Amino acid sequence: MFYQVAMPEPQLHLFEVTLQISNWDKKALDLKMPVWTPGSYLVREYARHVQDFKAVSSSNNQSLLSRKIAKNHWQVITENQTGVTIKYRVFANELTVRTNHLDATHGYFNGAALFMFVPELVQEPIQVEIIPPKPEWKVTTTLVTIPEKTNTFIAQDFDTLVDNPVEVGKQEIHNFEVLGKSHQYAIWGKGNTKITKIIKDTKKIIETEAEIFGGLPYEKYLFLLHLSGSGYGGLEHKECCTLNYPRLGFRDQDKYHRFIQLVAHEFFHLWNVKRIRPKALETFNYEQENYTTSLWFSEGVTSYYDMLIPLRAGIYNRKKFLNNLSKDITRYLSIPGRKVQPLGESSFDAWIKLYRREAHSDNNQISYYLKGELVALLLDLLIRNKHHNQKSLDDVMRMMWERYGKAEIGFTPEDLQQVFEDVAQQDLSDFFTRYLETTEALPFDDYLAPFGLKIKPIHDKEAIPYLGIRVQTEGGKEIIKFTEANSPAAIAGIDPNDEFLAINGIRVTADTLNEHLKDYHPGNTITITIFHQDELLTVSATLAEPQPTRYEVVQIENASETQQQNLAGWLG
Repeated sequence: MFYQVAMPEPQLHLFEVTLQISNWDKKALDLKMPVWTPGSYLVREYARHVQDFKAVSSSNNQSLLSRKIAKNHWQVITENQTGVTIKYRVFANELTVRTNHLDATHGYFNGAALFMFVPELVQEPIQVEIIPPKPEWKVTTTLVTIPEKTNTFIAQDFDTLVDNPVEVGKQEIHNFEVLGKSHQYAIWGKGNTKITKIIKDTKKIIETEAEIFGGLPYEKYLFLLHLSGSGYGGLEHKECCTLNYPRLGFRDQDKYHRFIQLVAHEFFHLWNVKRIRPKALETFNYEQENYTTSLWFSEGVTSYYDMLIPLRAGIYNRKKFLNNLSKDITRYLSIPGRKVQPLGESSFDAWIKLYRREAHSDNNQISYYLKGELVALLLDLLIRNKHHNQKSLDDVMRMMWERYGKAEIGFTPEDLQQVFEDVAQQDLSDFFTRYLETTEALPFDDYLAPFGLKIKPIHDKEAIPYLGIRVQTEGGKEIIKFTEANSPAAIAGIDPNDEFLAINGIRVTADTLNEHLKDYHPGNTITITIFHQDELLTVSATLAEPQPTRYEVVQIENASETQQQNLAGWLG
């Protein structure tokens, strides 16, 4: 199999793909387009961007009969043909880490979003030649280079092809070495990056994570960074990651720390996900959903470590870590969906919920990233408290690496629980049932107390009675973006997308809503005027008790020496 990827007019956003197959001996050739890419659990229907499909004989360039028989499935009649050439184009104008983007400044593609596969040949080696549109454009990828051929690479199979994204353009290249291994930043786009600082802190991240697992499982690694207007995201691969970050997000310290957490998160994935992965993801089925209840571990534990690693690396201090943790606990306790969707179900339903948010989402779901991170926190504290900080979640990760990661053997939910129990040296069935399979509240204070910490609800100085809506100004109108289930607003019949007009006959805007509510007390009934599907309505709502505006992780007064020692053993 030989692919050629050209982009002769990049401003038109069309990759031109040619596939040549030799030594073919069947009457028909089936080609399929992946519907998703590993690491991003949503059916994205990449076939929707395919156009101009054509099949010809490699020997005489005569057209071959072909037809589309499913949304992502093409079939070519190949009787008496030993060589087949397929041509198609892919529209690429979506700049994310899991899609393709081509314009006058660069080309970027993910294998799953660009390459069709032949089911019988997914284990066969694949050559790829990339033809830049301009001589000054260079190719950056972790695919293995074929030395005697210009911009030509080889992948040992289709999985490898999918796992190595490609950047083509005039990207900045910055090489550095860590622990005797080669590393590289390839940066596309303009921004206020300070590459010397970024590389310095990235080295610390790499060294800190390598210490957990006992070394680096690769010879070279690529950080591919896209600087965009307001994009954000990352996608992990075995020997590289793609990062998308706001171009001006590197001067402000909080924004820079958020970038470093993104680096720590995606780099941690080279162990946890790319090598330590659920059984359901051991072999990828690119044509449909791949269900697992263990994404809370794959993503949630990684999210916990992306907060912890910069602390251990000395990039920020304990105060910053606890502030980040406080923000995440606030987010969790502010999402009513935590009382509806169990954590394991959140993972299983990622394909239909997490990446398909709507106005009601916060009422009926909880992110496995967010709750998984907080369950990881509790498990880490449980293990540390029992073993006086001599064991921790690090030992779980090391055991998972030794048992499953090195050999790339998929783990089952039972396997995962067993490793936690082996490290903790206790039965954790009750814990896993409560916090993965039910919606029971996470008992933060019970697990934080041995470390001299507790959760403190914070209220505004002026109490605001609870109504239960979020309002946003759009096009000069005050639009309700979210109505919390069972809130006074929901009981009154107020829905998302209603236009909010007035309280007790006085006009209200998104900016003045809280000021209006401060004039009332819990138990007061107010009249609210809205446009509901263009119909002017006035409804009554009885205000409830004020809700905390945030939660903070704070130190317990007069913490004992043991509590202080436990905290120091955890956070330094």
